[in-house]
Amino acid sequence: MTHSSSYSSEGFPLTAAVSPRVQVVETTDSTNADVVRHVVDAPHEWPHLSLLLTTDQRAGRGRLDRTWVTPPGSALAASVVIDAAAIPAAARGWIPLLAGAAMTRAIAAQLAGSAHTATLKWPNDVLVDGGKICGILAEVVPGHPDVVVIGSGVNTRMPQGDLPVDTATSFAVVGATCDEDRLLADYLTALDEQLTALAAAGGDAAASGVLGEVEALCGTLGSEVAVSLPDGQTLWGRARRIDHDGRLVVEQDGEYESVVSAGDVVHVRPRPSGS
Repeated sequence: MTHSSSYSSEGFPLTAAVSPRVQVVETTDSTNADVVRHVVDAPHEWPHLSLLLTTDQRAGRGRLDRTWVTPPGSALAASVVIDAAAIPAAARGWIPLLAGAAMTRAIAAQLAGSAHTATLKWPNDVLVDGGKICGILAEVVPGHPDVVVIGSGVNTRMPQGDLPVDTATSFAVVGATCDEDRLLADYLTALDEQLTALAAAGGDAAASGVLGEVEALCGTLGSEVAVSLPDGQTLWGRARRIDHDGRLVVEQDGEYESVVSAGDVVHVRPRPSGS
């Protein structure tokens, strides 16, 4: 439920130059839920790259229906409307990865000139110095199969003591200030570039350059990983590459490969030999 809103891009001029609609709400339970509802109610009022954002999200959602609460003003929650009609259905699994890559680029630009590094953790978490600074959730709008809403939550001013888990981080924790307007403008620009390229290539991620872009930013590749699979099993191995469908290819015991399309990935230190 949205408690109060202002249809205003004031304070976000760079973002408004990229997006046809920037709606800032003072507080809400979930920006994704709001935007999904708005698209269902009035799709023509929420064209491609329309954005709803807040710095006070009360009931954010992640994958596997996890929820979390962040202190007001400590994180930026933003949900963007994507018109995926030009992208073949079989290639739309790339959309969350593209969002993660676009946000990784945007966050890296904020940290330019510092000692901090931003990388993409497959499929679409953004890490800074190995700590999670942003999570992304993409969902198709019910009744509108060509419209995807992509929600992102960026830890901006969150102090160490308020981080939800010890594997998280924030701009404040690494001693950086986030220019939220430039971050969102950079994110939307990069996201639209990649979506356009994927559509122009008929959904071919390799030919479009999208596969290369994601792989170049993805810190998961080359790492030892433990993947918690939906069936409860854990897959151990080394993440080798991303396939044409956006799935993670994990090499086990240096011999055979497993393809992961969904699962929680943990970057781990190499296990001792014989274990």
